[in-house]
Amino acid sequence: MNQGAACKQVIENTEKFIVNTYSRPALVLSHGKGSYLYDTDGKEYLDFTAGIAVVGLGHSHPAVAAAVADQSTKLVHCSNLYHNEWAPKLAQKIVSATLESYPQGTQGIYAKDDSGSDATARVFFSNSGTEANEGALKFALRHRFVHRRFHGRSMGALSVTANPKYQKPFTPLIPGVQTVKFNETRELGAFIDERTCGVIVEPIQGEGGIHPAQVDFLRALRRRCDQVGALLIFDEIQCGLGRSGKMWAHQLYPEDCSPDIVANIMKVGDHGTTFGGNPLACRVGCVFLKHISTAGEVLEQELTKVLAPFIGNVVVEMRGIGLLRGVQFRSDPSKIVDIARDNGLMLVAAGGNSVRLVPPLNISIADIKKGAAILGECVKQANLA
Repeated sequence: MNQGAACKQVIENTEKFIVNTYSRPALVLSHGKGSYLYDTDGKEYLDFTAGIAVVGLGHSHPAVAAAVADQSTKLVHCSNLYHNEWAPKLAQKIVSATLESYPQGTQGIYAKDDSGSDATARVFFSNSGTEANEGALKFALRHRFVHRRFHGRSMGALSVTANPKYQKPFTPLIPGVQTVKFNETRELGAFIDERTCGVIVEPIQGEGGIHPAQVDFLRALRRRCDQVGALLIFDEIQCGLGRSGKMWAHQLYPEDCSPDIVANIMKVGDHGTTFGGNPLACRVGCVFLKHISTAGEVLEQELTKVLAPFIGNVVVEMRGIGLLRGVQFRSDPSKIVDIARDNGLMLVAAGGNSVRLVPPLNISIADIKKGAAILGECVKQANLA
């Protein structure tokens, strides 16, 4: 069977045996190396999707591969019925890296236990952003629901995703959820009151088109949550873990914009996860935290250079920070995404006629320049004016 026939067979089997929840191009990826992906026909693609901001160290990273290979011969999964050595190691690294970014002697990010007093920051491991948000909502309810954009596809996460496209097929959702406009402070007093358990917000919206929160907006959220005793939850599934240039995107903001860390609220049996915190994933996580590096300023400079001729015409604006960038177009950019793929550049669309650029965090400067140059040429070819 030739490569083209093999590709066709995979696609036919996918359509035949897998629930169709995604619209995918007619290609089959076979492997990757660094910032590049390869399909079964041998075509090379510069990957500016990184698994939708997931593959932080690119593809086939040697340290990750070595950790997976070694750990897979020892212990892959044992459930959370038992301790494993890697989960607490990763949790300690995450907590330490988070707290180290705050000045000594200051309150830093908030840590509250069941009585409202300070507590040690803790980590809950989950398998996806949806699962993490579902847990955060339960934590907020346990501590004693409000916001916008995309937080996940479970019933709880859908309830706080103010987008009819995702919500309508699955109504009725969880009652009592209200949404307010992003970066709008005038409505906060009316929507967040003593009945509010928690407020969930993305400091930099990802799926919605890469919209950073304004300082005054996050500060007002923090202040209002403190006034009514609600928890402030930040969804950093896309903008966290080094993508913004900081460990967490909220660390780019003043300290009085910080979210809550919830500890000692949940009791044994209140929540759980089957695969979260498994030793294989946690060992890889430890490797990842040792290798985080970003080149966001270079990406911004290159995008500004290649897209400058189109600003105000085809391109509405460029947004984002670090290696989380969005380009908003005046019309549907799906044609640009298709042309870019044909030219060997993988991109991912976002809301508001936007394209996301989320390359691996360790991408080389040369590949950043190459990707930006391809995008510029693709905008020319698309002729969207």
